[in-house]
This record gives sequence, structure tokens and C-alpha cells, in this order.
Amino acid sequence: MSVDGCDIRSRDPEVQWHISAFHAPRHGADHTDQVRRLRELRARILYDNGRRPGFRDADGAHVDDQELDYGAWHFIARRRPDGPVLGYIRLSTPATGELFQTRAHLGEQRYEQLLATEGAGVDEAYEHSRLVVEHRARKLGLGAYLNAVAIGAAHHLGAKIMIGTSGTKDGQDRFHGRFGFHPVPGTRCYVERYTEEVVILLHRTAAGAGEYTDLVDRMRDEFPALVTDHPGTWPSARFETCGAPPALVAADIPDRDGWQPVLFEPGRADDHEALTALLESGRVTAVHDTLTTQLAELIGCREPDRRYTGAELDRKIDEQLDGTEAWAYGTWVWYPWSGRLVHVLPREEFRLVRSDRNRDKIQRPQQRRLLDRRIGVVGLSVGNSAAVTLALEGIGGSFRLADFDELSLSNMNRLRAGVHHLGVGKAVICARQMFEIDPYLDIEIFTSGLNDSNMSTFFLGDQAPIDLLVEECDTPYVKIAAREYARTLGIPVVMDCNDRGMLDIERFDTEPDRPLLHGRIGGLRAADLPELTAQAKSDLILAMVDAERISPELAASFGQIGRTLSSWPQLASDVALGGALVTSAARRILLGSPCASGRFYIDLDTLIAPEYNTADALDGALA
Repeated sequence: MSVDGCDIRSRDPEVQWHISAFHAPRHGADHTDQVRRLRELRARILYDNGRRPGFRDADGAHVDDQELDYGAWHFIARRRPDGPVLGYIRLSTPATGELFQTRAHLGEQRYEQLLATEGAGVDEAYEHSRLVVEHRARKLGLGAYLNAVAIGAAHHLGAKIMIGTSGTKDGQDRFHGRFGFHPVPGTRCYVERYTEEVVILLHRTAAGAGEYTDLVDRMRDEFPALVTDHPGTWPSARFETCGAPPALVAADIPDRDGWQPVLFEPGRADDHEALTALLESGRVTAVHDTLTTQLAELIGCREPDRRYTGAELDRKIDEQLDGTEAWAYGTWVWYPWSGRLVHVLPREEFRLVRSDRNRDKIQRPQQRRLLDRRIGVVGLSVGNSAAVTLALEGIGGSFRLADFDELSLSNMNRLRAGVHHLGVGKAVICARQMFEIDPYLDIEIFTSGLNDSNMSTFFLGDQAPIDLLVEECDTPYVKIAAREYARTLGIPVVMDCNDRGMLDIERFDTEPDRPLLHGRIGGLRAADLPELTAQAKSDLILAMVDAERISPELAASFGQIGRTLSSWPQLASDVALGGALVTSAARRILLGSPCASGRFYIDLDTLIAPEYNTADALDGALA
């Protein structure tokens, strides 16, 4: 098979689950083995490592035998037709209505009264239940897909009402609410077997399926195609593969540590020799030489009122080269982590062209002043946006970057990096990105993060103190200790919180006695933190971010961390905005423009509102 034949992008991105459906007759022996296996599957998942002990018997077997299984539709989900079962849901029909769990929960009289109130007869009510998904397949949309399949099937079969019991501890009732189910008042109660409170939910098919109406409608139409008399084998969760290709096993481990480019000036004899050796080593994967185009841009920057073309442009380029061969002009930059060799203009000319479009917002004398500044950035997840934006705008020519962490997949919702960067240190990634913007930058990295042992080196260096600190770390101790150090040295601190566009500025350079974090933490010192209780540390974090001003979404998340959330929510758009805000503040501070201490909000949820719409006046004028 050709490589092109392996391209999976042409596959339907929505169809990632193989669903099969079968009906187990109420009487007879058909599908007995399948039902037995499904019961074991359900019981094992519902047992949930002891959370619901009622689903395992004294002998250790997982048990969920229900008479409802016969006479019901069963839906099984796999990744592929011959793959292991990953999810399941059951749909009971009016034929077994007397066995419905909801009928048992409510009692026969109340159950029939409920249906009558809804204008439905017992022969128009369907019950779906036992929605389970293997842990390894959760949070991928399978539960919602299976739910839509069962609801769509009920719609196809003529249901007027769907009813069912739902747990509440993990928000299962809210999940079903997204499909148009609503709780029946007065039905919530604790059920011992489930070790949580359950509630009766009801769904009117005529009212649609909430936010999943389109999917349910599609599943209604596709239901007949899912039905099979042979629902498939029950393979082991492990399956045979062809084995890894030998070349994959033998592949080189990528460079995870390198972050400094190597610069060659061909006019120097030793650099010429080293460049020749590099090219002959086979370590260069690609050569990028656009020097002629860069020279043309350089000429345009110097003479914006002229447009040289053709032979006239060639003459101007020759004048700039002044007898030097083009290949030997400027600098060749080798990036070891990618193997690329790139030809660029000499440093001053490179920076003249690269920052030319900053004018007249930043004038050339200001650009030179900014490139003479040194900036420290602590915390390079959110701080990556700030550091890269600073480099793009030419705010700072020297940087110290500190972060102990490596890039993980969950960081990639907000940190601009590629999947090939997974496992690479965040400080390394950031330095690489900045050097690929400007290879002439001066960068130091601290891959153990900022701590007591390197604090002095980070702030002072070798007689080269930083001029500004961008603080974006998560650790309360470091946040406070860094500010204590900055205040002592008279170094301004800038921070964004990527929530509601909050920008924090502390001008310790002009206010040496200013209280840390604007006095929000009182007289607390970094040395006091180890003595704090867990609750006190939590209160401290809330005080730092100003709990009364954070967004409702962030505020609500704190109680869910460790339950339904792995950490607090952060969005790439908020992080990108934060990078812009930090860079703007840094530029003002380093140029001596007005930029006072304080906490400011550039909240787009507030600003993108009718009262700020400036188009209305123009619309009225044109009417």
C-alpha cells in the first residue's frame, strides 16, 4: 500500500464508533451468551472499583441479572466491527413495561398517572437504561453517541414518551437534560444499590432532543441499518497486531534538550570551515536561502519612497553586497533541533527589516532602546504567549526563561506548540520559538524553574540584572518570593491571569515600598507559606486573583477540581490576549511611557456589548 493510501483524513470524522443492535426475545434462548456477557460488562463497569458494591456477589463475580434484558433492544459500541466492546445501552419497549425500573421506583398507580398526565398510554412509553462506557473510552463522546442511538431507536419504534432513572452524583441527570429529559418532581431519592440519589427523568419525543436533536434524528433514520441477527463476536480487549515496523523501533530519539542555534559568518575563516564541516556531516536536513529577497526588503526599508525592480534592483543589491558573494553575506543559522540551516541578513540589518512594520507605533530609536533591555519570564505555559509576543514585537533583546515543567498534551489547548514537542521542556520550547523569530537574541533558560537556589542568578545574572519580570507561574511560594526579590531590586513586575483580561502591574522601580500584590495578601511573606494549612493556601490563591472579580466560569470550577475537572479552565484566546496585554505594558514601562501600578480588566465579554458598538452611529447616518 502506498503512503497516500494510509491517509485517514478522508474518513468521516464523525463516525468513530461502530454500533450494532439486536433484540433479545422475551421468550426463547436466542442471544443467551450475548446477554450474559453484557450483564457482566455492565456489572463490572457499574461496580467501579467498589463504588457500587451491590454489583458484585460474595464470590467476586460481577452480577447485574435483570429480567428486563429479555424483550429489550441492546446497543453495543466498538471502535471497529471486530474490536472489543467499549460501551452499551439498553432500550426497553412497552412489551416489558410491567418490568420497567421507573414503574418499580414510582409504584404502578403513580407510574400510570404520570403517563396519563403526559397524554401517553403504557403502550407508548419506552425506557432506556444501563448506559455504561469503559473507562478507557470515556470523555470521547461515546456516552452521548450511545444515548442518541437509543433515543433515536425509540423515536423510530413509535415512542411518545421516554422515561428512565438517572444517577445524580456525577451529573448524569444534567447529561440527560441535554437530550431534552427533565426530572419528574418528587422522585429524587437515595438508592442503596447505586450508593447515590437517583431521579426519574422524562422525555417527550415530539419536543425534540435538546442540543442533540439533529444527531437523534439521524440515529432514528439509521436505526434499521444497525440491527443485526449476529451482533458479533466478543473478542478479548487485547488484539493481535502486525508488530511495529523495524525502522520505527530503530528510529533516533529526537533532540529534547537543544535550544541554542549555531551562527556562522562565512567571512570568518573558522566559521567557513565549521559551516563546511556541518554541511558534509549530514546533520543538515534542509537549507533555506532567501537572502536576495531579504536584501530587496532591506533596500525598500531604507528607501520606502522608491520601488526598485528588475536590473535597477539587482544593481542596488550588488551595491549592498559590495563585492561579497551572496552566499557569504550575513549569517547562516543552524537550528540543531530541526536540522534546518537558514541564511539571514547581518544582525542590525536583520532587525531593521524585521521590525520595520512596527513604525510609527515604535520608532527606530525606541526599537534600539527596547532591544537593549533584559526581561525575565517565569512560568512558560501561559508565559509562553507573553515571551513569544515580546520577541515578535522586539520588546527586549535579552531574556531569562524559567520553567521546570515539560509540555504535556493537555497543555496544548493554550500553548502554541506542535505534537512533536510533547515531552520537551517548556523553557526549551519557548527558547527555540524565540530564536526562530530572531536568532540574534540573547537567551538563558532555567529548566529547574525559579527557586531559592537560582533566584539571585535569575534576577542578577553576571552583572546583568533583568529590567522587568513577567510572572506567570502557578506556585504561590514562587509568586511571592519573586516579588519580594523584585521589590528589593526595584524591578517592575507584570502578570496576566488569562481570565477576564486581567492585567496586573507592580511598579517596584518607582514605588520601592509598594505592598506585594497591591496589599491583597497583607503582610504575608514567602517564608510563611510552608506553615499554612491547605485551606489557608486556597484562601491565599483566591486573594491573589481577587475572587470577587473572577469570571463566573472560573469561580464555579474551583469546587469541581478533582471531581469533574482535572484542573482550572484556561482558553487559548484568553492566553493570547494576556500575551498582548503583558507586551503592551512591558513596552510602556521600558520606554518610560505612562503605565501605573494597578490591576486592570480588558474583559471582552463586557466590551463586546451593544453599548460599545461604534457601528450604530454610522448605520444611522447611512439610513
